[in-house]
Formats: sequence, C-alpha cells, structure tokens
Amino acid sequence: MLNSRKQNKLKINFTPYFFIFPAVLAMLILVYYPLIKGIYYSFTNMTQYNIGTPFIKPSYNFVGLKNYFEALRDPYLGKIFKQTVVWTFFNLIFHTFLGLFLACLLNRQFKGRTIYRLILLIPWAVPSFISAFSWRFIFNYDYGLINLCLVNLGFKAIPWLSNPFWAMTSAIITNVWLGVPFMMVIMLGGLQSIPHELYEAVTVDGGNRFHKFIKITLPLLQPVALPSILLGVIWTFNMFNVIYLVTSGGPYHSSEILVTFAYKQAFENWNFGAASTYGVIILSILIVFTFIYQQFSKKAEGIY
Repeated sequence: MLNSRKQNKLKINFTPYFFIFPAVLAMLILVYYPLIKGIYYSFTNMTQYNIGTPFIKPSYNFVGLKNYFEALRDPYLGKIFKQTVVWTFFNLIFHTFLGLFLACLLNRQFKGRTIYRLILLIPWAVPSFISAFSWRFIFNYDYGLINLCLVNLGFKAIPWLSNPFWAMTSAIITNVWLGVPFMMVIMLGGLQSIPHELYEAVTVDGGNRFHKFIKITLPLLQPVALPSILLGVIWTFNMFNVIYLVTSGGPYHSSEILVTFAYKQAFENWNFGAASTYGVIILSILIVFTFIYQQFSKKAEGIY
C-alpha cells in the first residue's frame, strides 16, 4: 500500500504542459528568437551592404559596444528621448483622467447608456492606421476640417504639421482619441466591481461625493488602474503608427520619438546594427521603468 501511494505521488500529470506547449513554442519563435537576434545585431556593423543575400554570404562583423557608444554620442538622442518622455507623459495624463471621467459618467444609470458606450468605443475599434490617416487630413493646413472652421470663424489657420509645437500637439490629440476608450473600459470595469453598499455607508456617515471618490473609488480602483497605467506607458512609449503616419517625425525631428527614430535608422539609413542598438536601448528603458513602477505600486498599495 505504501509503495503504491509513493508511486502515485511521483506520477506527473503532463496534460497541462501539453496544452501550454503550443503557446510557449509560439512565444519562442515570434518573440524571444527575434529579441535575441536583435540584441546580437546591436553588437554588429550590419548594413544593407553587408547583410548578405541568398547568393552572397553576410560580411558584417562583431563590433562590441561601438554602436552603443556612438548612439550615446548622437546629438539627436537626448532631444528625441525628451520628446518621447513628453509624448508619453501628456498622452498618459489625458488617457487616465479622461478615461476615468468618462467611466464615472457611464457608471451612472441614465437613458441610452449602452448607445453612448458603443459610440465611445468606436475610436478603439477602428484600426490605428486608418485613424491616423483621417486625423492627418483633418490637420491639413488648407483643407482640414479644423482650419476651415477656424477660418470661417475669423481666426487664423493653425500650421498643425509644419510647426514643431503644433506637430507634436496634433500627434498627441490623435493618440488621445485612440487611447481614451481603452482606459475608459478598464476603469469602468473597476468601478462596477466596487460594492454599492460602501457608498451607502459613506452617505450614512454624512460624506459627500468628494469623500466617496477619495475614500472609496480611488483606493478600490487602484488594483485595476495601476496595471493599466503601466500598459499605457509601454504602448505609448512604443506608439509607432501615430507619429509616423500623422507627422512622420517632422518637422526637423520635432515630433520624433525613439521608436520612429530607430525605424528610420533601419529603413531610411539602412543601418540595421544602429537600429537594433536603439531597440535595445528602448527595451532597457522600459524594463527599468517597469521595475521602478512596480516598487512604487507596492508602496502605494501599502498606503491603502
């Protein structure tokens, strides 16, 4: 009897591993293998001239940290990093506060609430490249909807895509329009999970709406809000479509961010080693930020 029990304990159930294996294999092929290759290419001098073809062997060489030293000495890197931080910060602010505001409105009972929810989800449902092209036309200096309205009202047309300040502003407006619905849905789900009895208890104690929001909504919404904010930072930091399709990083690199700069290194300058280096730098920045953010989240959860 004892031997049979020991044998049963030693038996391993391989069924879960059987179902997990396809997902793990797909991750290895589609994520980790390209990641490792990209990191390796960042230590080479790979360009379009030495990458090789089916008929010519590759001739690029291992150059160590040379690409990283050159990237750090690049005069544009500091400027573009600041622009990336500004881009991420303002998008995140608008995504979070507008998403929370709309979620609070939709969490109430009123007629036609379902229709409003569907309308507000449309920007998220439309592919980002279609939205980017549409907003680029809206920002057109001569024929764009915004400038036509401003001119008819007696104001001057705004050089949305030719002025450094307005170019970044136009890209932020486009990305805010795209990103707010996602944050709204996440916040709305968190709000609906808060028991209504807690708000009733605050009312009985003489609290007003402000007290309910500070004492109940924000603390109980935190487990949902903090991960969604982290995802928002990562997605916005790497948001290639909006910048490239709306402003193309111009004028004069004034709306460029790190991911579009890395793209241009690869497919305009054809310097694949440098582009891989910028990709690794972006990855490193996000890993460090994620670690710091997680530490902050743990401390914030301890406060509540």
